Amino acid sequence: MQIARLTDGKRKIVSLQEITGMEGDMITMQEIFSFRQTGVGEGGVVQGYFAATGIRPRFSDRIRAYGLPLSDTLFDPMRRYE
Repeated sequence: MQIARLTDGKRKIVSLQEITGMEGDMITMQEIFSFRQTGVGEGGVVQGYFAATGIRPRFSDRIRAYGLPLSDTLFDPMRRYE
C-alpha cells in the first residue's frame, strides 16, 4: 500500500500492490489498484477515482477457497471506484 500527500494536503492511498516474490535482494510487486486524479474541485479538493490495473491478484483463489465471494469484475480495468 502506498500513501501520498496530495496537493490539497490530504493523505490518500494511491496504490495497492501485492508482493509476488523476490529477485535476489529485491522484493517484487504487482499493482492491483491505483488512484487516478481527474482534477481539483471546489476549495482545492483533489478529485479522482480508483481503478484496477487488470491484474487479478494471486490471493483471490485462496479467498474463494474460504467460501468468500470475490467477483473477477472487481479487477476489471474499465470499472471506476469513487
